[in-house]
Amino acid sequence: MVQTQHTTAEATQLQRARDGEVTEEMEYVADVEGIDPEHLREEVAEGRAVIPANVNHADLHPMTVGAGRVKVNANIGASATSSTPEDEVRKVERAVHWGADTVMDLSTGRDDLDSIRRHVIDNSPVPVGTVPIYQALEEAGGVEEMTGDILLEVIEKHARQGVDYVTIHAGVRQSHLQHTLDRTTGIVSRGGSILAEWMEKHDRENPLYERFDEVSEILRRYDVTYSLGDGLRPGCIDDACDAAQYAELDTLGELTRRAQADGVQVMVEGPGHVPLDRIEENVERQKEACDGAPFYTLGPLVTDVAPGYDHMTSMIGAAVIGWKGADMLCYVTPKEHLGLPDADDVKEGLIAYKIAAHSADVARGDEDAKRWDDELSKARFAFDWSKQFDLALDGDTARRYHDETLPGDNYKDAEFCSMCGPEFCSMRITQDQRSEAGEDELAFEHTYPDVEEVHVLEERRQRLLE
Repeated sequence: MVQTQHTTAEATQLQRARDGEVTEEMEYVADVEGIDPEHLREEVAEGRAVIPANVNHADLHPMTVGAGRVKVNANIGASATSSTPEDEVRKVERAVHWGADTVMDLSTGRDDLDSIRRHVIDNSPVPVGTVPIYQALEEAGGVEEMTGDILLEVIEKHARQGVDYVTIHAGVRQSHLQHTLDRTTGIVSRGGSILAEWMEKHDRENPLYERFDEVSEILRRYDVTYSLGDGLRPGCIDDACDAAQYAELDTLGELTRRAQADGVQVMVEGPGHVPLDRIEENVERQKEACDGAPFYTLGPLVTDVAPGYDHMTSMIGAAVIGWKGADMLCYVTPKEHLGLPDADDVKEGLIAYKIAAHSADVARGDEDAKRWDDELSKARFAFDWSKQFDLALDGDTARRYHDETLPGDNYKDAEFCSMCGPEFCSMRITQDQRSEAGEDELAFEHTYPDVEEVHVLEERRQRLLE
């Protein structure tokens, strides 16, 4: 879908949905998701779904957060010490290949941020998100020099370039900061900490809160979606669900209603560290405070004891929070808290989160998601190794693990793997028992639909991106 560069929107997806229009973007998304276009229009009109689609993002393939399956975002970005625009493009390509529904450019600490963002947008067929306050801090030369005007100028620059959604930490209020003083890890959001320092130094309210209506006007002009940032999110499970987090959440609910009243689409970001027993509470609080606006969560990590494996500690929480009602999951890579992820880390994080999102879809009753599981299980029971690899989320890795011990083509027809060997395979024993009992052999000899039919959503999406 080609869109004109450097234009402004006559009306946003939200405004058009409220007017009863099923837009071209809604038709496209409904086809990819396999849902009714009118239902999608209603969800967008009510603010329960968003379609991040900046009018200046050329060749964008629109998607929705809040309707259809659980989505996954991949964070990329350069730092002051590493990466180039070309490196970030490779990360985008890797992210899209492994199923990212959106990407966020979190580049910081450089003088080529505009160039990096331009490369990312031009090479991303999926929506791109950014956090404009990072560049505003760079351009201002520090917290003391940063002003509301600079923030607005940078936000408009990102919107004009084609960014589809922006994280705006407008919910961090001066009165909230006192609640962070006794926290174990304080304020862990970069945007939240920058604004907290700004408010302390200037003894004034958050400029993004004070000038929120002006921010909304910029976003409405280009149909950029708010991703209302959780600047006071907990940075460890000991800080989860505290007064600071929930005070900000109540403010985010207020801002959600204000933005939607101005015709701007809104999703709301959620916490990064929450113990398992309090995940459902977080979803319920967000949905109530924000009138059902889409919930976009980082993880959450359910334990803090596994640096280097936080893609695992967080995918546990991601699967549960997706099951309980979160709409998009922001991936965490193995290098979370430790370093800047590279292209290989992008894959690791995305595979973990595609598993989490798919598990949530199954738990939420998605029939297409469940059928994918069922068809792979049939292939496994029938010892159809090639079909099992074709159906796997990461078939190359599955094939490589199998072939490490049984590499020959003849083993692709074997009724065993190296775990149990030919004599102790439980599924072969089960099949023999059924055969001896005279049961129809077709109980374990299956025919399969094409892989494209099984990977219904993934294959539709990949074909449309090609």
